[in-house]
This record gives sequence, C-alpha cells and structure tokens, in this order.
Amino acid sequence: MIDADPLVYSDLAERLKGEALRLGFDKVGIARADAPEDFGHYLDWLARGDHAGLGYMEKNASARENPSSILEGVRSVVMVSLVHGRSRPENQPLNSAKIAAYAQGADYHAVLWGKLNALLAWIKIEKPEVRGRGVSDTAPLLERDFARRAGLGWIGKNTLLIDTKLGSFTMLGALLLDLELTADAPFEKGHCGTCTRCLDACPTDAFRAPYQLDARKCLSYWTIEHKDDLSDEMAEALGDWVFGCDVCQEVCPWNRKAKASSEPLLASREEWSSPDLLEWLRADPADFSARLKGTALSRTKRRGLIRNALHILGNRREKAAEADVGRLLDDPEPVIRRAAAWALRRIKG
Repeated sequence: MIDADPLVYSDLAERLKGEALRLGFDKVGIARADAPEDFGHYLDWLARGDHAGLGYMEKNASARENPSSILEGVRSVVMVSLVHGRSRPENQPLNSAKIAAYAQGADYHAVLWGKLNALLAWIKIEKPEVRGRGVSDTAPLLERDFARRAGLGWIGKNTLLIDTKLGSFTMLGALLLDLELTADAPFEKGHCGTCTRCLDACPTDAFRAPYQLDARKCLSYWTIEHKDDLSDEMAEALGDWVFGCDVCQEVCPWNRKAKASSEPLLASREEWSSPDLLEWLRADPADFSARLKGTALSRTKRRGLIRNALHILGNRREKAAEADVGRLLDDPEPVIRRAAAWALRRIKG
C-alpha cells in the first residue's frame, strides 16, 4: 500500500483521467475507497427477496460492504463509463425479436477489462509500486454507488446510472488502486424530477416504487438469469424480448439526445439486433452455441435463448413455426422440450 497525502497526486489523478478518455472511455471520475453509502439499501433489497434467484448476491453481500474485499489496501476507486449501442431498429423483420442493446455487440466485459488493464499498465509506468485491479460487473462492488460518488451521474428511478449527456445506455467499470488520489465531487442531485415514465412503462410492473426494482418481476432476470422453465405468467409477458429488456431506458427523456457509442466492438451486429427466431430453432445446437461465444448472450446459453424464443413464437401463435417447434420436442435439453410443448399448444390453439 502506498501511503501519501492525496494532494501530492492531484496532477497524477488528472493525467490518469486524461489517459482513460484517450483509451476510449466516455467519462471517468475518482471516488475514495470507503464503504459504499448505499450498502444499507442493498441489504434491504436482499431482505425483501427482490434479488429473486440471484443467490450469489446474498452470498457475497458482506464482501460488498467495502472494496477492500476485492483489493487489500485499496485507497481509490477510479470509475469509468462506456456508452454501448442503442436499442433495436424501428421496424423489426418478421419472426425477429428484441435483444437488449448492450448484448448486440461483443461481450462488454472483455472490452472494459481490456481498457482497464491498459489504464492500470499506464499508471504502473508512472508509479511502478502501485497495486491495482480492474473489474466490471463480476466483482462484489456496488458499482453504481461508486460511480455516483465519482461524479459520473445519479441513480435514476429505474435504478440505473444516468448522466445528462451520456444518458443511461452505458456500461460501468472500476479500477481499484492502493494509491490515494484526489477524489472528485460526488453527484449529489438527481434529475428525474416528477417523471415516472420508466416506472409506468415497465411491462411487468417490476418497480415496487421509485428506486426499487423487484427482480422477481423483471424480464431481464427471467430471460437471462433464470435457468429453468418460465412460469405461464412470465412467458406470456415476454412480448418480443428474447434477451433482456430496455423498456425503462427507451422511454427515459435523458436518452433522447444521448451520444452514440464510439466503441466499434460494442456496435450492434445484424444477427443480434434483429435475430431470426425461426433460424435459431433450425440451427445446429453446437453451431448456435459457438456463435454465442464472445458475446454477452453466452450468459444464458442456447438453452435459455431457445426457451425464450419458443415462448415468444407461442405467444404469437406463429403457424409458420409449427414444424420447427415440433422438432424441438426431441431436443436434448429438457427445458427446451418443455418450452416447445408449451409453444405448440399455443400455436395449435
């Protein structure tokens, strides 16, 4: 651990932020590595059971109380945000579905990790004795809390970080350092005002109140994290969402004029921005799984994606899909077989 007056490294902090922007991050700020202010709210969220089947959130709860659980001796948390793509095209082709914008390009984890590691390498040239670790989404860190404290935006009523210029279609990353850098002023004031568009537009009423998301009702949880069968209620609520859901962001006024992503790796790929569900059903299982590698879609695997696709086609009573759905009654995956039977009953009326 490097013990020093933070003022000594004020110039280094500014140069570090400049390097972060040069590496392609859209915004960067620094927070002290104190206990997160929202930890109590996090415990309340767990106590209500709003984390649904995300058992690891409860299992690792104590680790989120202080970033030292990730890096011993941490003194500063450098928070970065990176704008990703936008939602699906206005006019979706027949038999297509919607995939959350962040998952339409390369896996954001790899993109952020690469840039964070490059930033760590840069500061090690300046201070070879520095210890650090770059994380994004997979470490027990309350990232949005630290992002707000680093001045990157406010937590909106939809529980997402929002910035007046970048909107909310951003991914967050953190570089933890055992070097005390001058912290930025936190974002103290929210700008949601009286607006409740995100809450009103949610297709499953997943917000029990402003700033309170119940994952047990959230389409992102059911289409991505839930590994077993979907209940009839959630299957019927999918709409066109085969992976994730962007509704609460699409209606947010702060996203109307937000800048587009400048990161080529996160640009939407046609096969994921307007996926053909019938092609998915016909695809060889091994080939389809191989196509998911290097994308965030691999989180739910072929099993979850085909399950979701079957429910969407079943809800549409898509007669053109009947033969393809019928073939999946013999799929090796039990979840897919049961979803195919569900869809076939709907299609046949």
